[in-house]
Amino acid sequence: MRLKLGLPKGSLQETTLDLFRKAGIRIYPSERSYFPTCDDEELKIVLVRAQEIAKYVEQGVFDCGITGYDWICETNSQVKEIGELIYAKSGFRAVRWVLAVPENSPVRTVKDLQNKRIATEAVNMVKKYLAKNKVRARVEFSWGATEAKVPDLADAIVEITETGASLEANKLRMIDEVLISTPRLIANKRAWKNSWKRKKIKDLYLLLQGALNAEDMVGLKMNLEEKNLAKIMGFLPSLKRPTVSRLTLPGWIAIEVVLEEKQVKKIIPKLKEAGAEGIIEYPLNKVIY
Repeated sequence: MRLKLGLPKGSLQETTLDLFRKAGIRIYPSERSYFPTCDDEELKIVLVRAQEIAKYVEQGVFDCGITGYDWICETNSQVKEIGELIYAKSGFRAVRWVLAVPENSPVRTVKDLQNKRIATEAVNMVKKYLAKNKVRARVEFSWGATEAKVPDLADAIVEITETGASLEANKLRMIDEVLISTPRLIANKRAWKNSWKRKKIKDLYLLLQGALNAEDMVGLKMNLEEKNLAKIMGFLPSLKRPTVSRLTLPGWIAIEVVLEEKQVKKIIPKLKEAGAEGIIEYPLNKVIY
């Protein structure tokens, strides 16, 4: 039996494949094919646009897939959400769909867009947002370059942003946040009822979440005289407590700890001052809580 898995092609592809690599699953895409090879023989992977994945999962074309929460909402897809996977094309963060207008626009709130024109790729999402705010406006689908549609072709846009840099570069001003979105692992409801597929999907999520947990984390190993252990315990962080084991040299111990990489530059000098020797820093692929 194989699990049919849909993964996003395009801007999220490289980050997604890198996440799978850290999870221990290597995927080898081809420039001319939507069907990459994989070193896990129980997976059949298809690369398609993120916008399409939720509907394909709902219809059973895929058993499961990774797509944004925004596209689940936009397509109103009835799927089983397994869990959140917080990553994006330029880093590990949520993305935002924002309502924006030109810097010199008189529009200050969504209420000012009554009977105006809005360009966006997420038409259904924006219509729901306008209905919630009791605003009637014309929502038009944008095939791309949405930032360029204002002011000549639209009064406002709803566009996705990670850092806000694109809005600033196009002299746009954000007036509201429409939706915050993160990638989700989703499953077809019928596939979820199959015991083999359900376990495979759960195991996949465990590995992917473990890879995300390991981002910006490192391991430290060191040797230390046991009499100095109390001295470093006051400043040495860990997920729980440091792992301590005895060395064959009497009075000496080995310590292993997991911590945020940004803490290392401050901690290593303190460890050295406290008598630690043979300090080794190493990267982590997965951290399973």
